[in-house]
Amino acid sequence: MPDHIYELDGVRVIECSADGRPVRTSQDAIDLIGEARSHQADLVVIPIERLGDDFFRLRTGIAGEVIQKFVTYGVRLVVLGDISQHLNESSALRDFVREANEGSHCMFVRNREEFRNSTNR
Repeated sequence: MPDHIYELDGVRVIECSADGRPVRTSQDAIDLIGEARSHQADLVVIPIERLGDDFFRLRTGIAGEVIQKFVTYGVRLVVLGDISQHLNESSALRDFVREANEGSHCMFVRNREEFRNSTNR
């Protein structure tokens, strides 16, 4: 399934397909940001299938690098999918996700319904 571009509550969104190229480096993040910019999207939704387990192991630094690129370039990021297994394994990740969800640049949501409900913040 190709990436899907749409408007949600006045925000242009690019939702990445689950079967696309993995996001494992800051360059991968920059590529996605470029794609978002080419479609005038302000928000990128990445399904967890594109991230891999290392993203959720904070000691690898992948999550920090990827998220920092989105913050730097002013594109909001949504990580879509159930990461409860990762959260159960890491209190640091639980804290990281909680702090991200309190901000406005990056959020972690379990499903599309939670995503749609969270766009008002």
